[in-house]
Amino acid sequence: MSKSYIPPRALFIGAHPDDVEFIGGGTAALWAKNGSEVIFVLATDGNIGSHEQGMTMERLIELRRDEQRAAARVIGAKECIFLGHHDGLLQGTLELRREIVRLVRKYRPNAVVTTDPTDFFISDDYINHPDHRAIATAVIDAVFPASEMPLLYPEMEAEGLQPHKANYIYVRGTTGLNTYIDISEVIEVKIEALRQHKSQFDGWDPAESIRQWGTEEGKKVGYRYAEAFRRIMLKEPEAEES
Repeated sequence: MSKSYIPPRALFIGAHPDDVEFIGGGTAALWAKNGSEVIFVLATDGNIGSHEQGMTMERLIELRRDEQRAAARVIGAKECIFLGHHDGLLQGTLELRREIVRLVRKYRPNAVVTTDPTDFFISDDYINHPDHRAIATAVIDAVFPASEMPLLYPEMEAEGLQPHKANYIYVRGTTGLNTYIDISEVIEVKIEALRQHKSQFDGWDPAESIRQWGTEEGKKVGYRYAEAFRRIMLKEPEAEES
């Protein structure tokens, strides 16, 4: 299967607003540009992600949702779904898994994109956020095998949400990388989408870092800029979707 594969439908699932752009904003933009129906799912509203004096959780929820929607428009995503869990307290529970299964059965993605739940120590100066690990665990367990099992969650089938098996899950992490997406034509789209998250950057412009990271991944396979994933095939893509 070519690494230029464009899924007809894709779910990008992260813990906080701005996560999906960091995880795979270039890939999302590339797929959307080429006709993919891209949906963003955010487990929390990032409602504690501020050190601003006088900020409240209620104001921050509204602000970060607005920023995420603006970023999604830049990317070309069709929709943003906010699950509304409390920032900093997310856990990979059976209930969270059930929420993700419901979305997989509703939107029937060919590809699901998330992070690696086993990544604790990303670098010598960064520990992976527990919310990131929690949502990734729930997503992977939902995508395989829960979403495809007809006897699991019979109430969903009664609502018309039939079991569904995605073709691929793309895992953004530090090990086992086997798929590099050429994002050279959309790198500026990724940067502009991240710029919408003004509340998080305190005047910092993500452009230099995004180009640097994209260059480092791209040079491994001869692309100017790339995003790297561990891609697991759960089902062969249908011929017309190759």
